[in-house]
Amino acid sequence: MSSQLHAIWNDTQADGSVRQRLYSVLRQSIIQMVLAPGQAISEKELAETFSVSRQPVREAFIRLSEAGLVEVRPQRGTYVVRVSQQAVLQARFVREAIEVAVARAAAQEGLDASILSELHELIERQRRCSERDDYDRFFQLDEAFHRALSLGVGQSVAWRVTEEVKAQLDRVRYLSIPESTPIPKLADQHQVIVDAIADRDPEASALAMQVHQREILHSLPELMRRFPDMFETQQNPAQIMEPS
Repeated sequence: MSSQLHAIWNDTQADGSVRQRLYSVLRQSIIQMVLAPGQAISEKELAETFSVSRQPVREAFIRLSEAGLVEVRPQRGTYVVRVSQQAVLQARFVREAIEVAVARAAAQEGLDASILSELHELIERQRRCSERDDYDRFFQLDEAFHRALSLGVGQSVAWRVTEEVKAQLDRVRYLSIPESTPIPKLADQHQVIVDAIADRDPEASALAMQVHQREILHSLPELMRRFPDMFETQQNPAQIMEPS
């Protein structure tokens, strides 16, 4: 595990504060299941792993707790929380509302040719990840696609809100690749979104984004059955329904 944490640490930008970098590394490690649901994590051990003081680790634990990714149990320790079906569904609802609005606005207002070119390039790079079975890289490129779309239409606040609410959702998205939601399918959905935006068709853009954001509803029940230890107990995958 230590080597995996170091690899993620080395991949993050070093120009920010240690606190921000540490939080980003731990958040990504939880999303990618390097730090598994139910696992105890030690402030002292993480400080030693990253050669930092315990204070930024303590602050990262607080932020991760606020994001719903860890639980700090007094006198017992800090644990990575299991995935909550309810939290995933609520985050998906919020993300769909924001990103559908972003896609509609992009079609209505139009995107600069440079932004459209960037989105097309990201899709092509995503497809190449499928050829190499590079799922971690695809996840990063998927994030870059949605970020570029939001920023391209001038909605940086919308993207920040999306980032704040989707931590639990991201863990399910990561689990779903490649078996439940293959990379080519997701890349194709991205292409449909961009094509509709380029055609300046707001309704088609919004619908394409809605279909894309609801993809997780199809994979979540299967993931809950395949990985029961990663999810909170007493959850019923059969109750997951696509909104009308």
